[in-house]
Amino acid sequence: MQTMRELIPLSIPHLAGNEWSYLKDCLDSGWVSSVGSYVDRFEQRISEYVGTEFGIATVNGTAALHLSLLACGVQPGDEVIVPAFTFVAPVNAIRYCGANPVFVGSESKTMNLDVQKVQEFLEQECITDQSGLKNKQTGRYIKAILPVHVFGHPVDMSSLVAIADRYQLPVIEDASESLGSEYRGKKTGALATVGCFSFNGNKIITCGGGGMVTTNQEPLARHIRHLSTQANSKPFEYEHNEVGYNYRLTNIQAALGVAQLEQLDSFLEIKRKNAELYRQLLAEIPQVNLAWEEPWAKSNFWLCTLLVPAADRKPLMDYLISENIQVRPAWKLMHTLPMYEDCQSYRLEETEAVFGHCISIPSSVQLTEEEIRFVVKCIQTYFDQS
Repeated sequence: MQTMRELIPLSIPHLAGNEWSYLKDCLDSGWVSSVGSYVDRFEQRISEYVGTEFGIATVNGTAALHLSLLACGVQPGDEVIVPAFTFVAPVNAIRYCGANPVFVGSESKTMNLDVQKVQEFLEQECITDQSGLKNKQTGRYIKAILPVHVFGHPVDMSSLVAIADRYQLPVIEDASESLGSEYRGKKTGALATVGCFSFNGNKIITCGGGGMVTTNQEPLARHIRHLSTQANSKPFEYEHNEVGYNYRLTNIQAALGVAQLEQLDSFLEIKRKNAELYRQLLAEIPQVNLAWEEPWAKSNFWLCTLLVPAADRKPLMDYLISENIQVRPAWKLMHTLPMYEDCQSYRLEETEAVFGHCISIPSSVQLTEEEIRFVVKCIQTYFDQS
């Protein structure tokens, strides 16, 4: 097969709106740092879009997670339930607090945190005493649950929040990959105590970096904003009342974000259309499945991800790369990383089974039908030759 001249990238920004205009306006105003009208506008528009009362812009998604954990009361020595199948950022954010991750298994269809396994862990591995919910194995206290909407597909949030409420645990929603995705008609980021977004360059909209915390709880929003500005209680008197962080988004980045957000609905429409074309074409290849979408979910298909036979994953990736198609495997499972291998894990059998089958394929907004057909043709050719 003749290789296409141009690389088909995995996921790159689509900058086709008011980006240049808003950036010029920002530069002309002189307000380029962490204060400015575009920061205010971006916070307001993201919170309105998601459906929450408050939005707090941050320098990146990891900072959003860190601040949310702190504001929800996670302290050194505490534990937070998190999936092992995730990007490393939420787990690192737990560690930033001096706390410990407890890795609970995912289910194989959507690769998201398995709510039933969370319930089993809390019922069978924990006890409640006068200080809270205690992990019987470690003797530490569970202080939060941190689900991740993997590849843009929502976790079963109503079931998870019901369990968390039973144990009075806050739920910190890692919606970094899922802006625009819906769970039973509600946007991710508005389904729990707080939601956290990322606007990294490979996300559905980008500020070049950037993050956002969304919440309906005013005290939490106020505390998160306070922490993000070095905990400066009197800005012009340099009075700081607790350890804070330099985590605010710049006005320049927010200008880019406002322009990108104006195009989000069209981005979502294109990505869902592309995912459906992938699904139709891949149906002719019995060895390959596109990751499942539950009937109660509306994924943004941030990254279209395939499940293939484990023995074929590496050679198929190598073949696609040789055809100038950018692909990637799933993240290394968190409990296998050296800094987390001693952390407690619970029922990871499905997680470990599905991990070796995943390949993410080109998913950019500007992906063309011709490119999608070429990607699928290359996958078909690989299996025909195997």
